[in-house]
Amino acid sequence: MVKRKKYLWVVIIFLIIIGGLFFYKKSSERDSVQRYRTVKVERGEIRSLVTATGTINPVITVLVGTQVSGTIKALYADFNSRVKAGQVIAQIDPAIFEAQVEQGRANLLNAQAMLSSARANLFNAEANLKKAEIAVADTKRTLDRNIELMEKGVIAQATLDTSRANYDSAVAQREIALAQLEAAKSQLESAKAQVEQAKASLRIYETNLKYTTIRSPVNGIVISRNVDVGQTVAASLQAPTLFTIAKDLTQMQVDTNVSEADIGRIAIGQEATFTVDAYPEVVFKGRVSDIRNAPITVQNVVTYDVVIQVDNRDLKLKPGMTANVSILVAHKDGILKIPNAALRFRPSSVKKEATTKQWAFGSVDKQKYSQGAKSFGKEQPGSRLIWVLSQDGKPVPVKIILGITDGNFSEVISGDLKEGMEVIVEETSDKKARTQQTQSPPPFVRGMGK
Repeated sequence: MVKRKKYLWVVIIFLIIIGGLFFYKKSSERDSVQRYRTVKVERGEIRSLVTATGTINPVITVLVGTQVSGTIKALYADFNSRVKAGQVIAQIDPAIFEAQVEQGRANLLNAQAMLSSARANLFNAEANLKKAEIAVADTKRTLDRNIELMEKGVIAQATLDTSRANYDSAVAQREIALAQLEAAKSQLESAKAQVEQAKASLRIYETNLKYTTIRSPVNGIVISRNVDVGQTVAASLQAPTLFTIAKDLTQMQVDTNVSEADIGRIAIGQEATFTVDAYPEVVFKGRVSDIRNAPITVQNVVTYDVVIQVDNRDLKLKPGMTANVSILVAHKDGILKIPNAALRFRPSSVKKEATTKQWAFGSVDKQKYSQGAKSFGKEQPGSRLIWVLSQDGKPVPVKIILGITDGNFSEVISGDLKEGMEVIVEETSDKKARTQQTQSPPPFVRGMGK
């Protein structure tokens, strides 16, 4: 009786061990089955954006400088001052320039006096020439008469010689008077030139004196003042900047740096939005107004300046603020879209290259794959593989053609993917449970070993 009970317990323990091993095997197989996280394919909206950073600037900025050197005597504008065109905003000490104007006026009066003297000399020279011509004519008549009388023997030879000498002297005096007349004309022209030169110098002095009064060239707001009263400014080499005036702060622009990889997608008129650190909760809107061709290279990175016009009627935006810009380059609504995570997914149990060969060409033969890959790349640009679950729970590749993307979702232009289908985005497995099961036997087996 005792032996029968003993054998019965042995059989029961054996059956328990067999059942436990069977259960452990099934549990291990069940835990080792791969699990997949899927996302349902839906229709919706995709906004393709190009992001960039930029700086907010006034549309028109005027740098007000000085064309003369001197000491700042007074300032009539400061930071944030509203100014009008022609308004006096600074004064350079005009004392030296006023003295130069007075000197120029004196030089002009002196030149004009010399001009009057030259005109008088010319008048005298003209009178002397006329007098000399009269003398020549008179001596010529006397000489002619004496020649006739000498032929008749009425007068002596000495009288004829005297009349001839008087005529020659009159001719010589006429030549002298003519030369004096030409000299007087030259002096007159020189005097006229000196007058014009004095006038030009006076205009320069007056202009320099005028430049000592600095006026605003435009209506606007002073955003920068670079000088103080008593400071000396030198304009010998380059006009120093005294003020920076923004013509109109209600209209601003954002100068953005767009990378060369994205510049081909930018076009004038595209909508743009941006935020600034000063108002992180506010989204400002603008529009692309200019795409500048000059490249900007910093550390071998090439970017281009894309200008965005912005309405700033509330004056929230200030010059120099940093803007984080998003430019809308494409927008589609009601399209079939999938998450980009589905494009990156590949089953761990299948090599990516081999799977691609099998799907695209039905074989992993290297020659067929090489030939098919060329035609695939040419005929179907944008083609990609995504994975869906089959009825038996295994991943199956599906061919699609992609359109625009916003970085999170991509448009499906065509392919074997339908709305409502679920695409695999991630592969999951209970690795921890499998590790524990591998490292330790079932509890009842451990109990049997004691």
